[in-house]
Amino acid sequence: MRAKQNFFSRAALGFVVAATGVGAGDLLTASLAGSSVGLVILWAAWAGALLKFVLNEGIARWQMATNRSILEGWLLHLPSIFPWLFFFYFILWSFYVGGALINACGVAGVGFISFGRPGLARIIWGCLHSLAGLILVWRGGFELFQRLMTYLTAAMVITVFLSVILIKPDWLLVLKGILWPSFPRSGSSWLLAVMGGVGGTVTIICYGYWIKEKMRQGGEGLKECRFDLGVGYALTAFFGLAMIIIGSRITVKGRGDEVAWQLADSLGQVLGPAGKILFLAGFWSAVFSSLLGVWQGVPYIFADFLRISRRSRLIKLLRGEMNEEGGKSRQEEPERKSFPEEKSPLEMNEDLTRSWPYRLYLLAISFLPLVSLLFTVQKIQLIYALLGAFFMPFLALTLLILNNKRNLVPPDFLNGWLTNFFLIISLLFFSYCGWREIRPLLLSLF
Repeated sequence: MRAKQNFFSRAALGFVVAATGVGAGDLLTASLAGSSVGLVILWAAWAGALLKFVLNEGIARWQMATNRSILEGWLLHLPSIFPWLFFFYFILWSFYVGGALINACGVAGVGFISFGRPGLARIIWGCLHSLAGLILVWRGGFELFQRLMTYLTAAMVITVFLSVILIKPDWLLVLKGILWPSFPRSGSSWLLAVMGGVGGTVTIICYGYWIKEKMRQGGEGLKECRFDLGVGYALTAFFGLAMIIIGSRITVKGRGDEVAWQLADSLGQVLGPAGKILFLAGFWSAVFSSLLGVWQGVPYIFADFLRISRRSRLIKLLRGEMNEEGGKSRQEEPERKSFPEEKSPLEMNEDLTRSWPYRLYLLAISFLPLVSLLFTVQKIQLIYALLGAFFMPFLALTLLILNNKRNLVPPDFLNGWLTNFFLIISLLFFSYCGWREIRPLLLSLF
């Protein structure tokens, strides 16, 4: 029993990663892919999870090596235009992702109680879930957040696993789909959607702040990070695989809220009323855990960015004054390693959750996206997908730059050849996915 407790305690942050990264869109996309193409694209679920693992491990390795967040790396070591472009994108992303999550929670609530008016019920349930997330994050603290996310992830695992077992798939075809990569001609779009969709986008950055809550540092901290990231992305792959299998056994068409309700009704026909309730419980766990993860993690990014941007401007100003006083040119000054004399928020162990920028952004993301409840789910998902196309290539590229610099990262924490290989694959793959998202919009404009 003690070993089990130790495992679940060690893996708790992995459950948080999985619960935050796997949302309604990922589950519905995987089920639609399974319904449209079948089991031949099962391998895409674990391949996508592997790419996200490499990216998140790179963020953790940078932080364990330098004791600085990835945002600090961008602001201190990249041209200033790139972090500010990210910040602009981040503000837009927060609004639309917040809206998508509130809508998804509204849809999940309607599955249980519709009050006879599904449209109005979606708005009511969405507002209630957003308010619940705000209260839990504001008052609960990190330990309560981690515990809730663990319970919600466990509920997702149980409901999805039971659903897969009860629909009785062809296990030989399942095994073949997992182990033998196949590229169906008619299903390339679904293949890319499954690989690119699993595991989250900007929420990957939140992991750096969660490991800061755990007080991790150095090589030992990196070992712990690799363990819970392994657990988190193994669960992410499992959810993707399971939803493809479920989708392959039933006919699903449409988008947004229609897909969720179709899945529930179809499972109800196959498994009886218990099957419908089982799916709705798992779907609710997925969408509310994603909302909770975003409400808790995303304000960290806003608060950290404001603090570091002020600090980085001061550092550059002081460096310029020192150069002038010493009569040295900027080119003659040797590049310093991570500015050890200027302490970062991570080094000072400051609690960002108590800062006014964190709480202001928590309020903003809880209330401003509520206006999206007046829009259709399809429009929210379209903008969400478009904005997500830009971030992943940027993250892969910056990890290739920062984690290969010997003057910034100690030798034991530098990228290995295999890591660089997967980061290049991630850069190319997510750039291609982004181009596929943007190209139709560009063609419609010209």
